[in-house]
Amino acid sequence: MNFQQLTPTRMVLALAAAGVIGGAGATWLHGAHANAAVPPAPVTQTATASTAPASLPDFAQIAERHGAAVVNISVSGTRKVSDNGAAGLPGIDPRDPFYEFFRRFQGGGGQGGTVEQPVRGQGSGFIVSSDGLILTNAHVVRDASEVTVKLTDRREFQAKVLGADPKTDVAVLRIEAKGLPTLPMGSAKALRAGEWVLAIGSPYGFENSVTAGVVSAKGRALPDDSMVPFIQTDVAVNPGNSGGPLFNARGEVVGINSQIYSQSGGYQGLSFAIPIEIATQVKDQIVATGKARHARLGVTVQEVNQALADSFKLERPEGALVSGIEPDGPAAKAGLKSGDVILSFNGQPIGGSADLPALIGQSAPGEKVALEVVRQGKRETVSAQLGDAGAKKGEPVQAESGAAAQGKLGLALRPLQPQEKREAGVDSGLVVEDVAGAAARAGVQPGDVLMAVNGTPVSNVAQVRAVVGKSDKSVALLIQRNGDRIFVPVKLG
Repeated sequence: MNFQQLTPTRMVLALAAAGVIGGAGATWLHGAHANAAVPPAPVTQTATASTAPASLPDFAQIAERHGAAVVNISVSGTRKVSDNGAAGLPGIDPRDPFYEFFRRFQGGGGQGGTVEQPVRGQGSGFIVSSDGLILTNAHVVRDASEVTVKLTDRREFQAKVLGADPKTDVAVLRIEAKGLPTLPMGSAKALRAGEWVLAIGSPYGFENSVTAGVVSAKGRALPDDSMVPFIQTDVAVNPGNSGGPLFNARGEVVGINSQIYSQSGGYQGLSFAIPIEIATQVKDQIVATGKARHARLGVTVQEVNQALADSFKLERPEGALVSGIEPDGPAAKAGLKSGDVILSFNGQPIGGSADLPALIGQSAPGEKVALEVVRQGKRETVSAQLGDAGAKKGEPVQAESGAAAQGKLGLALRPLQPQEKREAGVDSGLVVEDVAGAAARAGVQPGDVLMAVNGTPVSNVAQVRAVVGKSDKSVALLIQRNGDRIFVPVKLG
């Protein structure tokens, strides 16, 4: 299938299947320099009970025992692209006088509508039930009208896509076959950084390729994939490995290889796998209902750095700072407010903002959860009933906001006029007319709307001065700019 094209700030690229045709090329973003994973040299020192080096796993035995349950997936289909002529006339500016002539000559017909473009590609998958149930990545079968599964004994089957879940990048296929080899399931939760892991897949179409490495980290949150706490490894995976299994040293599946970080399109030492517990949960829902459901809390959160921790009187930078609340959503009904810092979810600590969406995504819609929050410097417990992420949601809005005093912060502020409130979609706030000093260094700009200070809504300059006057090191300003809202930490002089 086609590679996922991401913006430069995202840096992480989804592994799509190799061999795309019809103009669906890959765009690779800048990343780290490649470093091949090299097994450590044998330890020759005398081993004790506490320092004895672990022996290398028998990779050959794992590959021999389980390779037959890893399959190659070929897909073909079409996708709709804009028929503006740009795709068929590379290098020609639409404003060029000859553009229309060449477009008509080429037969694009382009009337501003859409045309169908062929898509082909390959990926990997693995058998989880002897009657033909197969797990792979959702992006491997995206836009596919025909899916072919090829076994190691050279047999080929037309597969039916039972369901695909883009939020977790998990898809379930079924082929009409019996007595197939299957893979044993392990536990991603039991993995530790430094453990040996092994991948089997079809990189660039080379079927049943085996690569090995170690677990680099767990619980990695990636841009736009925050619902999944990825397993990071240094196992060499490449386009075509998508959807293949990641094994632990005992030959148990602990994850599905899903994404890489690369500047060239190939392996560069950073690969990411979906924990098998999440994949199994999604698989069970798809088999039962044809789709997967995910919970939602209805908040927008951001990371807490040291300056924000000082502003909200936290002992250390931790938790998820609530910057936006979905109107009439679960969080709003539970009484959560913009400026709250969520420290735990059902007793599980929130170390960083990425932890919260992953925990919510693994919960069930309708489930009641307990959230420990810091509000105005005090700890509270808030009970919320999670909603359904698939349900229609309103536009996210933030709590009321405020402004900062001109002296310490360097802000010149004025109240919003009625017309400005309507245009900004807010009930209160202060317009930043001029900015200098600390606020300017923090990135505040003229025209920004200051909504709150340290989570306290403000509608006049006196309120801003009062909050800033009680702060020592820094304050957190809730700023609205171009319809988006974010807390900006400002260090006080």
